[in-house]
Amino acid sequence: MKKACVLGAFAAVVLTQAGCATQVKSLPLAATGGQSRGDVRVYFGNQDHPAVKSHVGEVSYSVRIARKVASPEDACHQALAEAVRKLRDAARERNANAVVDVSTRFHSNETSSSTDFTCGVSPSAAALAVRGQLVVLEGN
Repeated sequence: MKKACVLGAFAAVVLTQAGCATQVKSLPLAATGGQSRGDVRVYFGNQDHPAVKSHVGEVSYSVRIARKVASPEDACHQALAEAVRKLRDAARERNANAVVDVSTRFHSNETSSSTDFTCGVSPSAAALAVRGQLVVLEGN
């Protein structure tokens, strides 16, 4: 009887956690790359950009946002927007005018693409990490 209760409790935990799994998604970039917001441009993957005048350094950030009622895709795009904001802020603080070679990652799933990004999404949150090179581009 004791064994049956333990197994029943274990089954209940497994069933309640089954719907909480995080999904790793690869989603299209929605016109975020290469766009200028003020004085800093962001280029994903191998996206074309003007020649690099000088390298300032590398930065990386992790972002996790509460999902609220947004669809998984909308939540991932919100997380990406927050991550790009952090990249731009870091560039401004270090006198760079662009972030190039931007990649996205969720745990061990990394994307270095000019068309897609990687995000992890659960019923409660969306999360991703970004990494890029802070640079000064010629002609900007």
